[in-house]
Amino acid sequence: MRTNSKNQGFTLIELLTVIAIIAILASILFPTFARAREKARTTSCMSNQKQLGLAFQMYRDDYDGVNVLTDSGAAVDSPASPYW
Repeated sequence: MRTNSKNQGFTLIELLTVIAIIAILASILFPTFARAREKARTTSCMSNQKQLGLAFQMYRDDYDGVNVLTDSGAAVDSPASPYW
């Protein structure tokens, strides 16, 4: 005796609906992730600049106020010097 066995799978409409929902959610989340990544880069850059400034200050403290010299021999007056 044979029973009616029906293929138990998803229809094309169901699959397309799920793919569309995933695409909509992804389009909402990707800009948010991009902003978070840019914010992380900005924070990292600011931290690096702060560390350079602290290093220059510690150098001046260790060497009695003498500024850090660059490759060209010019003294760096501040961490925001246009040399770099």
